[in-house]
Amino acid sequence: MTNHWVDIKNADLVLIMGGNAAEAHPCGFKWVIEAKKDRKAKLVVVDPRFTRSAAVADYYAPVRAGADIAFLGGVVNYLLTNDKIHHDYVKNYSNAGFLINPDFKFEDGIFSGYNAEKRNYGKDTWGYQMGKDGFVMVDPTLQDPNCAFQLLKKHYSRYTPDLVSKVSGTPKDQFLKVCEYIAETAAANKTMTILYALGWTQHSVGSQNIRTMAIIQTLLGNMGMAGGGINALRGHANVQGITDMCLFGANLPGYIASPTEADVDRKTYVEKRTPKPLRPNQMNFPQNFPKWFTSLQKAWYGNAAKPENDFAYEWLPKIDGAYDTLAIFEKMHQGKMNGFVCQGFNPLASVSHKKKVGDALAKLKYMVVIDPLITDTSEFWKAHGEFNEVDATKVQTEVFRLPANLFAEDTGSFTNSGRVIQWHWKAADGPGESKGDVEIIAALFQKLKAMYAKDGGKLPEPIMNLTWPHRIADKPSPAELLMEISGKALADVFDPKDKTKVIVKAGEQVAGFAQLRDDGSTSCGNWIYSGCWSQAGNLTARRDNADPSGLGQTLLWGFAWPANRRIIYNRASCDMDGKPWDPKRTVIRWTGTAWAGNDVPDMRPDAAPAEGVMPFIMTPEGVARLFAPGMADGPFPEHYEPFETPLDKNPFSPGNPKALNNPAARVYKGDMEVFGKAKDFPYVCTTYRLVEHFHFWSKHVRINAVLQPEQFVEIGEELAKEKGIANGDRVKVKSNRGFIKAVAVVTKRIPTLMVDGKKTHTVGIPIHWGFKGLTKPGFITNTLTPYVGDANSQTPEYKAFLVNIEKI
Repeated sequence: MTNHWVDIKNADLVLIMGGNAAEAHPCGFKWVIEAKKDRKAKLVVVDPRFTRSAAVADYYAPVRAGADIAFLGGVVNYLLTNDKIHHDYVKNYSNAGFLINPDFKFEDGIFSGYNAEKRNYGKDTWGYQMGKDGFVMVDPTLQDPNCAFQLLKKHYSRYTPDLVSKVSGTPKDQFLKVCEYIAETAAANKTMTILYALGWTQHSVGSQNIRTMAIIQTLLGNMGMAGGGINALRGHANVQGITDMCLFGANLPGYIASPTEADVDRKTYVEKRTPKPLRPNQMNFPQNFPKWFTSLQKAWYGNAAKPENDFAYEWLPKIDGAYDTLAIFEKMHQGKMNGFVCQGFNPLASVSHKKKVGDALAKLKYMVVIDPLITDTSEFWKAHGEFNEVDATKVQTEVFRLPANLFAEDTGSFTNSGRVIQWHWKAADGPGESKGDVEIIAALFQKLKAMYAKDGGKLPEPIMNLTWPHRIADKPSPAELLMEISGKALADVFDPKDKTKVIVKAGEQVAGFAQLRDDGSTSCGNWIYSGCWSQAGNLTARRDNADPSGLGQTLLWGFAWPANRRIIYNRASCDMDGKPWDPKRTVIRWTGTAWAGNDVPDMRPDAAPAEGVMPFIMTPEGVARLFAPGMADGPFPEHYEPFETPLDKNPFSPGNPKALNNPAARVYKGDMEVFGKAKDFPYVCTTYRLVEHFHFWSKHVRINAVLQPEQFVEIGEELAKEKGIANGDRVKVKSNRGFIKAVAVVTKRIPTLMVDGKKTHTVGIPIHWGFKGLTKPGFITNTLTPYVGDANSQTPEYKAFLVNIEKI
């Protein structure tokens, strides 16, 4: 979330699209209700189903699963056509006036630089025009045909209300009504917040779904504002950990890109990731990359990381390809992996194409499962009737199950959707011989290190030199770990403006990432968390909910990354002179000598407005990007059909079959062949959560099993009539990868849509069942879903695929 949960109450309009906050985030949804009650805010819901969020909305509009960019691109066109944009904000705080390479093209659904054989783009033509001064050339009038603003208008001029309705299935009048609601927040004293979740991310165009809304919020001037922003609602209080702490191959902690084989030395690696400012006077905060990376290496390797060995750069693994979830299971499926440590993860249930995942697991030599529960994955090798048909004699994998504690049986920290890190204390001891995750990993490390010490091995240095400064080596305390993550001074740290002044003494905790250095004098396990445990103590344990502002800016409750800032890019809440766009919802302001207010300024405190330092400090441009050349599949979001689509062509580029689906999405050999076709699988299917269950583990809890005991699928009344299915009948839902059986729930909540002149039906399936737990045994929903992901993040396309359904 760019903002935070409580800030939702400050919105004038709450748009829920790509999520169902009332059901999946019931506690946080109270702030939506407060906005409606106290601010008379409007709630608009756009979703394939009439959800529990829609049930309390002021307006609901249906949309076909997988057609979000068609809908949102239409909103962009509406705002531009009807001049419903915040002009001063767009001109000054976006790259609207930046001049783009004149060789950049978009033709028939494809951007310039496309390589069909490799399914990727060369981005040589996607760059900015650079002046002789080394900075991007800008047209402040926004009239140059090659400026980002004019290219944006041209790109989305095709997204007319008629075509949007044809593609999305949203009736034209309902689409225009949503546009009207959104357009009202272009006023400087109005804000809209967008609440989305996995309904946007889990598509082959997932990142671009979110990018489209970022364009809308920039055009409206809603970024950095109280009651504004782009707000991703996380599905678990600590799912943030997999992104913040980067427990996957592409990144190191703090969103630091992992080194690749092309990064032959530290100098090459650091220089490639330390951008130069693209406009004068910009903070270009990623220029601090050397400080973040060096401090991370010192946290890992301590005294062994020193200038003489490039701070142990050679000991880091160098990525030789993709290591996202789909890539890992593809390698496993090809027999290229020996072992798999599965910690707090149930991939048989939660990764697309269950059969492929099960077959992949069966090719391992060993698998270690670290989990409090008996998961479906831990018994992938075991026959459970038609729910898990497998011949155990053909499975070579040896499975080791290590019982772990639940989160309530461990002390530590959670990080919520709003980036607030909150300390929690153990409520009870774990049962039997279960251990905390930290203790389990520590034991594995200690044993591995002892084996290297005894027997040697290839490249032992990364293991043998790993610093382990814990009082109890076999059981490091959570407090020690958070202090290590937050960072400390290894030598005296001096004020860069006064080299004689010590600002942090050796051995002290740093106050924040501004005190990190690239000379080896500081260590920090994650720069964005820096300062959460300072010399003042554990700031994540604070529980003071004082709110003098009345805006929910409780700065003494926990610690929000980065720097305890609650609203990111809050400099954008003020005009060029530093005056708040909306004085009634002041976040920060320029006092004449410094930036101050009820939040930590996302700006150099003494950067006077006259200096022209723009608000979006994490970009080298200093501004928000309407044109985003860093995306893998295009600098503008474009509608592409899901890889399983009810249409035979993309209505936005009907003459180009290469533009039917995302042309830059990675598809593995064998997976394209099992994508279903509409002639065999005529219905659009989507997956979702229920409030009574929590992913795949609450099926082990008796009260949840009582509340939602049995797997079901939802279909609309019209489809039910066509298929002769009555409420409560058992049905079989089949995709080209397998089938599930469940109880049919016939409902008015799923409308029939007219898409490209044809009636289109939607089948909705909750995700929570499997063959382990206290609920009635059920089929794993991801038996049905396709093995393809978003072109940028590789998040699988769970939310839009094709099925057939029949009564059993």
